Amino acid sequence: MEKHKIRLGISIGDTNGIGPEIIVKTLSDQRVLNYCIPVIYGSAALFTSIRKSLGAEHFHFQQVDHADALVPRKVNLIHCWPEEPALEPGKPTPESGKASLQSLMAACQDLKAGKLDGLVTAPINKDNIQTDEFRFPGHTEFLTSYFDAAESLMLLVSGDLRVATVTGHMPINEVSGKLSVELLIRKLTILLESLRLDFGILKPRVAVLGLNPHAGENGLLGSEETDIIRPAVLHMKERGHLVFGPYPADGFFGMRQYKQVDAVLSMYHDQGLIPFKTLAFENGVNFTAGLPIVRTSPDHGTAYDIAAKHVADETSFREALFTACDIIRKRQEAEHPAV
Repeated sequence: MEKHKIRLGISIGDTNGIGPEIIVKTLSDQRVLNYCIPVIYGSAALFTSIRKSLGAEHFHFQQVDHADALVPRKVNLIHCWPEEPALEPGKPTPESGKASLQSLMAACQDLKAGKLDGLVTAPINKDNIQTDEFRFPGHTEFLTSYFDAAESLMLLVSGDLRVATVTGHMPINEVSGKLSVELLIRKLTILLESLRLDFGILKPRVAVLGLNPHAGENGLLGSEETDIIRPAVLHMKERGHLVFGPYPADGFFGMRQYKQVDAVLSMYHDQGLIPFKTLAFENGVNFTAGLPIVRTSPDHGTAYDIAAKHVADETSFREALFTACDIIRKRQEAEHPAV
């Protein structure tokens, strides 16, 4: 095996969504093999079928029995389910949810065993994947638990635009009760460390958004800014970090203040993801910061409405693959600096 080539696992997501299609489209470009050894966790029958339906004559794969037998300069495929799932494109089914979990678990097992250097996950359906093995709101929470991390952070990335969220997949009416000074400090600590370690920014600048309209208007529109967010920001400033805020979210993005910092910390999912996807929907990447392993994904979902129509855009998945390679390389360089 090539000594320094990154071994990158790929879980295929929901088989009735666009995951397999964007994987084939991304890996049809042979130049990907210059950066990594892709390892798809799925089945030969599924990807042969997808290749034929797309007419993807440049997509080729080598089926291997396990991750110890990877073939360099090839797309590798590991068969990971006992029965081929019945395909019903555009429709979530128990079979497609089971197949997506089997793919994810097989990839995670190899990643935990050190047989892979990182993981790119295609979109799952957060409902039909639920089993006794998977009782989580999404990939982020599952991976945090599986890799024994105390805390993680959802970080959306597109070039110099980086937006993280304090809270993740939870109902909006639970967000305020979840926030605390301690939680914000932990999330800011993860974000700052990731900006240094994973993105090579030596002295990162972070803007923190308020929770309420107008960042609470000095308590008139809510107390979370004065009681929770501002004390957390001051705590980080006192320790020498370039952390600023809280900022009113609408004006912050409307005035493009995100261009003046290295990352933005939002309080809840849609507060961060709506502006991020507006600015970078086609090439955005979801990175889970704070884990001992590297995991990225495209910043979109299963897109059942266009499944099997051959029109899915693979740009976000391709960016997720290259972002994973970049972060893995930066971590390797930090661990083994050149003399």
